[in-house]
Amino acid sequence: MKCLRTQPELSGSEELLRRARSQEATQMNVKLLGMEGDRDIQFLLQGGDLLKVRSPSWKKTRYFRLQEDCKTMWHESKKTFKSKQTFSLDDISAVRMGRQSEGLRKYTEEQVEGRCFSIMFKGRRKNLDLIASSEEEAKQWVNSLERIISNISDLSCQQKTEHWIFTCLRKADKNKDDKLSQSEVKNFLRLINIDVDDDYADMIFQKCDTSKSGYLAGGEIEHFYDLLTHREEIDVIYGEYAKTTSCMSPENLVEFLMKEQREKATLADAHAIIEKYEPDEHVKAKKLLSKDGFLMYLHHPEASILNPDHREVHQDMSQPLNQYFISSSHNTYLMEDQLKGPSSTEAYVRALLKGCRCVELDCWDGSDDEPVIYHGYTLTSKILFKDAIKAVKEYAFKTSDYPVILSLENHCSVEQQRVMARHMSSILGSALVTAPMGDGMPANFPSPEKLKGKFIIKGKRLNKLEAIFASEEAPADETDVTEEEESNDEDDQEEEEKRKKKKKQKLAKELSDMVIYCKSVHFHGFEDAVRNLSFYEMSSFKEGKAMKLAEESANAYIRHNVDKLSRIYPAGSRTNSSNYSPVPLWNAGCQIVALNFQTTCPDMDVNQGRFLVNGRSGYILKPAYMRDVTTEFDPITLTRGDWLKHKTLHVMVISAQQLPKVNKKKSSIVDPLVKVEVYGVPADVAEKETSPVENNGFNPSWNDTFHFDVYVPDLALVRFLVEDHDSTSDNEFVGQYTLPFNSLKMGYRHVPLLSKNGDRLPSAGLFVHLMVVDAK
Repeated sequence: MKCLRTQPELSGSEELLRRARSQEATQMNVKLLGMEGDRDIQFLLQGGDLLKVRSPSWKKTRYFRLQEDCKTMWHESKKTFKSKQTFSLDDISAVRMGRQSEGLRKYTEEQVEGRCFSIMFKGRRKNLDLIASSEEEAKQWVNSLERIISNISDLSCQQKTEHWIFTCLRKADKNKDDKLSQSEVKNFLRLINIDVDDDYADMIFQKCDTSKSGYLAGGEIEHFYDLLTHREEIDVIYGEYAKTTSCMSPENLVEFLMKEQREKATLADAHAIIEKYEPDEHVKAKKLLSKDGFLMYLHHPEASILNPDHREVHQDMSQPLNQYFISSSHNTYLMEDQLKGPSSTEAYVRALLKGCRCVELDCWDGSDDEPVIYHGYTLTSKILFKDAIKAVKEYAFKTSDYPVILSLENHCSVEQQRVMARHMSSILGSALVTAPMGDGMPANFPSPEKLKGKFIIKGKRLNKLEAIFASEEAPADETDVTEEEESNDEDDQEEEEKRKKKKKQKLAKELSDMVIYCKSVHFHGFEDAVRNLSFYEMSSFKEGKAMKLAEESANAYIRHNVDKLSRIYPAGSRTNSSNYSPVPLWNAGCQIVALNFQTTCPDMDVNQGRFLVNGRSGYILKPAYMRDVTTEFDPITLTRGDWLKHKTLHVMVISAQQLPKVNKKKSSIVDPLVKVEVYGVPADVAEKETSPVENNGFNPSWNDTFHFDVYVPDLALVRFLVEDHDSTSDNEFVGQYTLPFNSLKMGYRHVPLLSKNGDRLPSAGLFVHLMVVDAK
């Protein structure tokens, strides 16, 4: 067995020098983050002991502190061979005060509530549950972490780049002598995801090594940085319009905005942009925009590819609820697959924070008369029904104020159904809709605006809603139904046999009375629905049945959804919790197209893109022709009508910046290519791709141009996908961004990139030029 290689011990003077250099690097990073003299960052840099909680018996003290890069938290570990562990602040989704995580609620006592806090991570990484020595210290940790995370997210793209490159330079400088040797330069290039051949590396090194010392130091490193971050495409665009003493005047800027960006712009707009984005005070004083200021403006969200007006609620929210597409989740309680994955209240929190407005609760009898939620007849873990309702109450309206639908998949006995009703009533209180709004029997759904801050129950009801207003009691239905029965999918004989054999299950009146606007019923065809169903009676459709209807009877489906709600859910055969494409169902006017939010896939990307706009409210108003009961619109045949607005989309994929590595190995460099995909009615579906750029994830350039015909822009979405090209196997995902066609801004635009989990990739992006014109 080989000996473990240990670091050579430093002499006293070497250790002092190392500390001094580390302190200098820390101060530099604090300055780059704009947090000089800030007590929160000083607290984190000093660090302290916290009790880490994993189980009732595993509670151990660990020392946590912020590292010199001011972006990585470090904590010691007592494990052999694992003396330290780290995590990036970029990976934190939230820091929550108190015993809010399942772990802290299970493994700690109520009396330590004030000393507890949890760090929640993006993706599937487990929460970090911690206990401080006092309430004041816990608050200090939470406040300091939230402050620095907020500060980092508010940095301009240029500031983020400077901080990131400085950190990479420090990592590349192996012997910490503030100089870069030729081999360290190559190491640095690999760290920033660029691999160059030796000749090019030598050339760039010699160009910067003006002192001919064989090292880069001080100003030489700055020159090296400038060469790296230089963007020729920006030079060309800026040079075209900067006609006043090599800077842009307000008049030049107005010309650029109107001619290239197709925006209505005035001199006042130009002055406001210069005031906001020009970093050089001397240039700003002359009312001019430098190239740095121009780039800072182009990087800002207000100038990105997404129409800034669409970031806010901009649609009419006063239409009946069923006139909207509604962001909806299936098996919301699951963190992973539906065979053995963990159930967690955290899954509800994540879905709600992503703007989901319809969550599913799969309810079964539990011990101690407490209903539980899990995927029945499987090995998935269980959570208490009341804990799920508490989590929903707490996080329902953090991202959106608009109503949340609780879709009950009820398998409980009458006794435990009564417990469910009591929990919902006591926890949700007046926010729970338990009676029709307004006076008398309603003829239609209330609007999302009227239902702001409200919860609606979807489930079985013993009688018609009209019975509330009748003088005598109406006869009650005999059975409760689960979602599988609601689908009434006769094509699946096995499911049908199960349904017939299943014992009739009674429904508790207390639970039944809570179902007002979303009563679950069987679907027996569109004609039957017109004759026999009230507006509030809705059916659930398994994806196969729904897809068939969307293909063969699209217009009838659209008309059905003009005055009723439809919920679609994934087939039970998707044991790995994979998803189906929601697009054909939206094309058929289906509102509640439920996906597995816990599963990362292109279908979830498209779902996130659909609900990216309208203030991420989770509600998107359907086009007018999908809200008209006499509509002739059919997405398959595309006859003439208001929906046909033939456009041509011109896309030039110019370049990308700071793409992340797919493989964490130092030697691994991406070979990126870009795919541009259009989703929508069948006639609009298309995909085109650039050629790959070898060994460059830092600043690859393509300048490839594509054209797309889009016939129904109201229903179209555009997805930009970056992949790492592999000639021998499938390409690997790098990042993507999806948005509605009607939310595209024209001209030169930066496209932010999201990870598989839908989180923003820091600093990474595409640079494109877009033009939408009426087709001839």
